[in-house]
Amino acid sequence: MLDRRIPVTLLTGFLGAGKTTLLNAVLNDPASARIAVIVNEFGEAGLDHDLIQSSSDEIVLMQSGCLCCSVRGDLATTMADLIDRRDAKELEFERIVIETTGLADPGPILQTLVVEPFLSRVTRMDGVVTVADAVNGPATLDAQFEAVSQAAMADLIVLSKTDLAAEADVTAFEARLRGINPNARLMRAERGQGVTQQIWGLSGLRQDAKPAEAVLWASAPAAAAGADPLANLSGLGGKATRATPEFSPHDSRIGSASIVLDDPIPDKVFDLWLETLIELKGPDILRVKGIVFLEGVDAAFVFHGVQQVFDSPVPHRDWPSDDRRSRIVVIARDITNPELQRSLDMLRAGTIAAARNRAEAEAAGEG
Repeated sequence: MLDRRIPVTLLTGFLGAGKTTLLNAVLNDPASARIAVIVNEFGEAGLDHDLIQSSSDEIVLMQSGCLCCSVRGDLATTMADLIDRRDAKELEFERIVIETTGLADPGPILQTLVVEPFLSRVTRMDGVVTVADAVNGPATLDAQFEAVSQAAMADLIVLSKTDLAAEADVTAFEARLRGINPNARLMRAERGQGVTQQIWGLSGLRQDAKPAEAVLWASAPAAAAGADPLANLSGLGGKATRATPEFSPHDSRIGSASIVLDDPIPDKVFDLWLETLIELKGPDILRVKGIVFLEGVDAAFVFHGVQQVFDSPVPHRDWPSDDRRSRIVVIARDITNPELQRSLDMLRAGTIAAARNRAEAEAAGEG
């Protein structure tokens, strides 16, 4: 099924990490097609003047055909206005990139795309890209918990300024970022080069996503390793490597856990688990995402949530018939990894108990 909603990429990252440099590289790449970029202030955007074709109070038009505008009020209003003008043929663009400030929490923006009725109907989140500075990034993680949250919520973390840091320091920083977010893809880039085509199509919550793409999006790297992303993924996903609290006091506030269940889940078991998790820890849930098979339903459901807000699940009816495994990932703030593991163990226990009850009922019926 072709997904005609406008893809939205959230570009976030540490203060001075190089978001603007990456953005300029994207706008200068002919392969990027036409993009509408929304930033907080034109001055903060720091757009390369060589790329600018014309400018007004509202819109900066790039030579590539991309455009840039600032948020001068409510983000939802700014986006709706752009889309209305696109529908009226006043503007032309194929996707939207939202560049946040260095200390912005990505959560409220992701929620806006879901809860605002017009935006939820005509746009979809295509991915969260976080830029991390290999030189100053470790100190920023120590000083700013917002930076830790940005890394934890990313689908892709782009390491900038790696050419200015020692290789051992870059490797250690990569290990620290993987400890914060073991689910994110990690890549290095100097001055934004080679990144453009890597930042699109990150989310598995697309109507036209292939099963393998959805699996990679919903699996921790330890579970998704191997040439075949649909290979056997039984059991709990590997625990994240945690940085020591003495060295990084903020890192330990982020926990993540994943699980893979071989058999379809009873819908009541899944609903009860999710409702309990959100009720008890909702404000601290950074992201919940996964692929779920429910008993008695042929389709696989790809789902995603931020805190208490969830996108509409996307059904996939062309899933390989020999793969009925559910994969779930939870990333949370101020919840220990053991707490998250126990939550997922409860889901596993509920699934096993439901299977046992069915077997006993069938046996009693035969008797």
